[in-house]
Amino acid sequence: MQIGVATFITDEGIGPADLGRALEERDFDSLVVTEHSHIPASRESPYPAGGELPRIYYRTLDPFVALTAAAVVTTRLQVATGVALVIQRDVIHTAKEVASLDLVSGGRFLFGVGAGWNLEEMRNHGTDPATRGRRLDENLAALKRIWSEEKAEFHGEHVDFDPMFAWPKPVRRPPIYIGGGSRAALRRVIEHGDGWLALGVPPEQVARTKRHFADQGRADAKIAFFGAPPTAEAIAGYREAGVDHLTLMLPTRPRDKTLSTLDDFAKLKLTA
Repeated sequence: MQIGVATFITDEGIGPADLGRALEERDFDSLVVTEHSHIPASRESPYPAGGELPRIYYRTLDPFVALTAAAVVTTRLQVATGVALVIQRDVIHTAKEVASLDLVSGGRFLFGVGAGWNLEEMRNHGTDPATRGRRLDENLAALKRIWSEEKAEFHGEHVDFDPMFAWPKPVRRPPIYIGGGSRAALRRVIEHGDGWLALGVPPEQVARTKRHFADQGRADAKIAFFGAPPTAEAIAGYREAGVDHLTLMLPTRPRDKTLSTLDDFAKLKLTA
């Protein structure tokens, strides 16, 4: 099982280049970062974890900029979104950003995507929350076409473009990890994804979902877990459940405090 970290990179914590170097020096496998373009002041959508929305949500860096900074100062570290809110993004620009990051990282990008939870944020981007699932399906299909075809064309309900040329192409088509635990998200893994990005579910649910994928003919689907608690018990439990790629939740702190925390994580990784 590969082990990395998941975190919110903000203007108040360690920078992405310093973090990338520190992770590779400690032999972690990956850096997974979040995305929110903005937080609407209305705050109508409740925070899924309950309570007040943490400060880090308001201050996240653009994930593709942050991951590029981490990628160019490392050689082995995988960089990933967890998750990119592609329904809030122009699909053609997103295709170029992903392909560019995969190119400059030498094929080390993992593309975690999800439908999102902040309804006002979606609406600000012109996305109707009621159609976000269908829009995500079309986005994924269109992205794959842009990355793989010399002259790409797509005509759907939510994504529509005539034949076009778009470079660069990725070094390899980035593995797509679908976030979310709903029935629709699991169906999306089977139809469009290379893996499932689990969040906030116990190991036994991970194991059940892995069996579900196998029953649906997708035993090849990888399982990643976003933001596990940094304990030996959690690492052992998710390893036993069949997780392929585990990330430990790294608090957003200044450089020195982050490096100290990563030292503790590294010791835990060696002993778990």
